[in-house]
Amino acid sequence: MASQRTLSPRNQPVQRRAMARRDQILAVTAELLEEVGQDDLTTILVAKRVGISVGTLYHYFPNKYAIMYALAEHWVNEMDVALQALASENIESYTVKAFVERSVEQMLNVYRNQQGLLPLVQAMYGVPELKELDLIHDELIISAMADMFKRMDISSRNHELKRLGRTYLELSHALIMVVVNQNKPDGDKTLGELKYLALSLLERAKSQF
Repeated sequence: MASQRTLSPRNQPVQRRAMARRDQILAVTAELLEEVGQDDLTTILVAKRVGISVGTLYHYFPNKYAIMYALAEHWVNEMDVALQALASENIESYTVKAFVERSVEQMLNVYRNQQGLLPLVQAMYGVPELKELDLIHDELIISAMADMFKRMDISSRNHELKRLGRTYLELSHALIMVVVNQNKPDGDKTLGELKYLALSLLERAKSQF
């Protein structure tokens, strides 16, 4: 069995300047992911765009997968923050339609704010070293949605709540990825269709409760 590549940064930046450089490396990598994709992304390209030597880059990240891991980890953390903010609201008072509107827009903002998202998500699914973050992302959304569905009396059965949470995740993830890669007129239409499908899913589940 082939060993996995090292992902741990060689040095954790503590000084403000070093932290700013790390953030710059991540931002540049996101730009390059969008431009060339993960297969053609190299540490040489990243270092050149940042304006540092490859040796200096290696002080921060041992390889391109470590940079992509840090990017994906940041995106998952941003999703966690967004879901916690949503959960802190008075969910119990929302209509199903209001919840769908709010939750879809909340998730959409996280997707839109991550540059180079499509190749990053593809890497999370296809690169073994990043797979754990794909699983964490999915479980994060499934659990958060299941908890909120319970508060809204969509169902009281834990298995059903989890099943609905996964369906909501798969539906929203697939169509939001389409939305963020479409022009605005088409994206708006697809977003409306996503909300309609999500509303139908939850209203049907609630009517059976």
